[in-house]
Amino acid sequence: MKIIVMMKQVASKDAILRISKDGTWIEEGDLSFEVNESDGYALEEALRVREKLGGEVLVCAMGPQRAKSVIKDALARGADRAIHIVGDNLTHLSPYAAASALAEAIRDEQPDLIMTGLQSDDYGYAQTGVIMAELLGMPHATIVIEVDASGDKLRVKRELESGWYQWYSMPTPALLTIQSGISQIRYATLKGIMAAKKKEIKEVVPPAEIVGRPSHQRLKRVYLPQKTKQTQLLGNGDAKAGAVALAERLHVEARVI
Repeated sequence: MKIIVMMKQVASKDAILRISKDGTWIEEGDLSFEVNESDGYALEEALRVREKLGGEVLVCAMGPQRAKSVIKDALARGADRAIHIVGDNLTHLSPYAAASALAEAIRDEQPDLIMTGLQSDDYGYAQTGVIMAELLGMPHATIVIEVDASGDKLRVKRELESGWYQWYSMPTPALLTIQSGISQIRYATLKGIMAAKKKEIKEVVPPAEIVGRPSHQRLKRVYLPQKTKQTQLLGNGDAKAGAVALAERLHVEARVI
């Protein structure tokens, strides 16, 4: 089975953010970067499917030369080869333009399965994967937390709202957007890091008609949120009722138990 994982480089979670002068994004000059969290889980799930069914895992990332660190890390973790869509301003494309560039770059690969993270940690649109599926004519499933792959069929578990889940069967080729926390992510080993140096990284440039296409959406302003605190008493003084209410909120709202 040929699996392609779409990965994105984003600002590190512990980075100190400064708003740009025009107020439409953050200053990226002195930031540290890392792989988008849910994309890392998508890679792990792809590697597990390959271990079960055989085949290859190909990673695809878009961005400037610094995005190669994400690609090299994925290769060190076990991906077989990579495609790097090179460009300085590609990370700020609209979801449709980004999906178009990604779809064009992998179209000739004819994958059996495409996995993306649920959403990016920077813009958080959660649209690129779904648009890609439409452009490639593939069925898709979103917010996937479990994958059971067998040959030309998939059975996936999707996370719904209010603690509900849905099992869904679909044919391949297909596209899945993966939720964070689906599994335990493996780390790159020294052997994997050394092996990654010999793996292919194919560089491509997106078509000018895609990246130059006028966007139908515009980000007007970004700002740092105000820090607020809120205290809520549960149970009205009844310890048992408070414990039940707390457990329910941790399960349904915070989803940590």
